[in-house]
Amino acid sequence: MGDATPNATSEPANLAPALPNGIVAVVKRDCPTCVLVGPVLAQLQGSGAEVTVVSQDDPAFPEGCTSITDDTGLALSWHHDIETVPTLLRVVDGTETDRIVGWSRDQWQAFTGDDTLGAELPDHRPGCGSLSVDPNLTPALEAKFGGSGLAARRVEFAQLEDPVEAMYERGWTDGFPVVPPTVERVQAMLAGTTRAPSDIVTVVPPDLIEATVEKIAINAVMAGCRPEYLPVVIAGLEAICTDEFNMHGALATTMSVGPLFVVNGPIRNQLDMNSGMNAMGQGNRANSTIGRAIALVVRNVGGGRPGGVDRATHGQPGKYGLCFAELEETSPWEPLATSMSADIEPGTNAITAFCADGAQCIVDQLSREPDSLARSLGAALRSAHHHKLVIAFDAMLVIGPEHMRVFAEAGWDRAKAVEMINLYSESTGSELVRGAGGIAEGLPFDLGDQRVAKCRPGGLLTVHAGGGAGLFSMLIPGWVSGDGGSSPVTVPIGT
Repeated sequence: MGDATPNATSEPANLAPALPNGIVAVVKRDCPTCVLVGPVLAQLQGSGAEVTVVSQDDPAFPEGCTSITDDTGLALSWHHDIETVPTLLRVVDGTETDRIVGWSRDQWQAFTGDDTLGAELPDHRPGCGSLSVDPNLTPALEAKFGGSGLAARRVEFAQLEDPVEAMYERGWTDGFPVVPPTVERVQAMLAGTTRAPSDIVTVVPPDLIEATVEKIAINAVMAGCRPEYLPVVIAGLEAICTDEFNMHGALATTMSVGPLFVVNGPIRNQLDMNSGMNAMGQGNRANSTIGRAIALVVRNVGGGRPGGVDRATHGQPGKYGLCFAELEETSPWEPLATSMSADIEPGTNAITAFCADGAQCIVDQLSREPDSLARSLGAALRSAHHHKLVIAFDAMLVIGPEHMRVFAEAGWDRAKAVEMINLYSESTGSELVRGAGGIAEGLPFDLGDQRVAKCRPGGLLTVHAGGGAGLFSMLIPGWVSGDGGSSPVTVPIGT
């Protein structure tokens, strides 16, 4: 058994089987019209006519024929474009010169030159679809006979080898089982984008290996993506493989960070992404597999593996791949992507990559005024990583609908909310200095009464997502910000 792997596809032999001279009749048992004409074909062969019978599904059909060519592999039918059975081909010097399909007594008699054929049969009967055009079979036939058009190497597994277990042994998984990326699955995945398989999308750290559309598609198959997810996966990789995001640094740090992705635009609904209840959890295919596909590319193409360049002390579940959609329909604010980039207008398909640590729920079930809620969110923000560490880390607040309603009813826009949350995240220098409160961690200098916000200017991202019940929001601390760290990156999603 041969399955495509992160570097595994190959070009199959695609030479068309030669056609014998004379009349070639292509049939299948699972066709009433073919069963009807079976005795006619046996009559032709019995008369000494130069007739070759080709059977698609049963080498013993039709009964009574003196010789039957086995085409259960469908090579002859595929290469010679058989769309209907029965089909009669006339072949001269190995070249088809004429054909008829289905059953028509007059046509068959004229085609064979035997005016006694089928006297006892109905005048006409339509044929059936050829197995070589069966939608359930054509992807595999295209991969087998048509040439895959793929450049990656194909890995052959032993007949008794379990592909899923074999991919574990080769180190191609993230710990969960992966889907074997067969040639036909990769070809189907590539149909999800207008880009050519050979297009180089980006250079993936840490090994700085070129990632073609084909390589990304292979890993998207492994992650369980549908073809229509592929443009989002490609855009996510474009976002993280930038100097601003610094994926190499995010891997090499001993902190537990990894890429988090937020999707904006109509594509959220086209892909049936979850922006509501359990948006950041399990259960939605697009949410679950898009981020995972990106992480697999970093692992299998870029070489970013735990214990190697990936040096996280603890790690966290988001490193499998965390992706969700923003709940734009009920948000009083502009989409996240628009707030991040002046070039991205509302209604544009876009993805934002944020270097994220593990998420933490913020519970405030009593605040009904925006100032009170901003104080709660600011206090929670102070706790990110360590309450004495300020300015160094960006953060994301995923504001749930019940909390967002408080801001909306008061007329607070995103800028106002962020301003006030940042204000209430401030601490004094004397609270932050090393040794304060009996804690050795902290700033190396005492700023006295000077107040310092938790995040740098522009370092607090706010997103609207979550279920309609529950006065909760989510705090997601980021990694080191600025030079040497990571900045969020927003890019449009192509086709």
